Amino acid sequence: MSDRYPGGLIRKTPPTITPPVNGEGGSAPGIWTLEQVAYYTKEGTWPKPIIPRNLYAWGWNSYSGQLGDNTLISRSSPVQIGSETTWLELATGQYFANATKTDGTLWSWGYGQGGRSGHNDQINRSSPTQIGALTTWADTFAGQENGYGLKSDGTLWAWGAEEGVPDNAMVGRSSPVQIGSDTDWLYVDGFNQFAVSVKTDGTMWSWGTGLYGRLGNNSTINCSSPVQIGSLSTWAKIAAGYQNTLALKTDGTLWAWGRDNHGQLGINEYNVGRSSPVQVGALTTWLEVSASTGGYSSMAIKNDGTLWVWGRNNHGQLGIDSVVSRSSPVQLGSDTNWSSAIMGTFYSNAIKTDGTWWSLGGQNNRGSLGLGDLVYRSSPVQLGSETTWTKGVAHKSTYAIG
Repeated sequence: MSDRYPGGLIRKTPPTITPPVNGEGGSAPGIWTLEQVAYYTKEGTWPKPIIPRNLYAWGWNSYSGQLGDNTLISRSSPVQIGSETTWLELATGQYFANATKTDGTLWSWGYGQGGRSGHNDQINRSSPTQIGALTTWADTFAGQENGYGLKSDGTLWAWGAEEGVPDNAMVGRSSPVQIGSDTDWLYVDGFNQFAVSVKTDGTMWSWGTGLYGRLGNNSTINCSSPVQIGSLSTWAKIAAGYQNTLALKTDGTLWAWGRDNHGQLGINEYNVGRSSPVQVGALTTWLEVSASTGGYSSMAIKNDGTLWVWGRNNHGQLGIDSVVSRSSPVQLGSDTNWSSAIMGTFYSNAIKTDGTWWSLGGQNNRGSLGLGDLVYRSSPVQLGSETTWTKGVAHKSTYAIG
């Protein structure tokens, strides 16, 4: 989760701070991100403490070294990747991962076919390798076969398979290429040959393959360059799934579009699908969203800290102690301290405000749940006893900072 975009806000009024905040000085009035509140609440002090950012990974690793631990061995419990403590943002696609560090460098590892690793070749890498030498990368994202990066100047860069590189050239790229000349890109998410993005002005854009209406532009036409979804400027967050997308507006409403074969849109229907955004219920309290990148499931967190799930549940991945799919949001348990939702392919995870990591359930044949075994689960189990987890991403492997 990035601290830079306008979504992810919790309306909590903190005291005015006069000591330095992260060494930068000043005060911190106003609206806080949920991540900030989690840090501050856990530490019991203001301002925000400086926390080491170690990188961990677990799950499937037998294909291309995508865990980054310099092996091809799958792991059923977290393993630290190197000894660096400066990891900042994470992204994962199919058999590869990207990350940025606090120094503005961009790194990737795993499967290199199609140029998805961004190193100007097709080589697999089993440990993190820097992409180029620039120190101006602010964030990174990934699609199924694509990598994306935002620089500190707001420019968008892409690489990998042709469908996910919206430079109107319809050719694959094995190293980062700038997308247009705009300098107001804020967030990107995508999978399965399409991507969706939000700009700083609150507009939403998409590109790639339009099958099932996944681009949200009221058509099924493919787009080789970014096209705006509607004319609204109130979009805050997005989460792209395998063939569908979830999005939040600044008013706290939840929206969805694309394929709906397992109820993953959350609109109480199956096999209808939508080619433009449709509101999920009428609530205005949604805060975080996550969509499965292969399993047709969805998760969201409300601003009261409750966690909600829906969609496909054949492996118990919704964590509600059953294998029955749901076509509208259902609350997971009664806890009110969830801060981050992290969907994998057929499994799910979440982080609480106390910094604990929970494997909610689902497929575990490669140790994807990180619990030290290969047992499938359909209800939440805490991963270890650590209280330092801050963010994570998942596909068939899981990556986390803590």
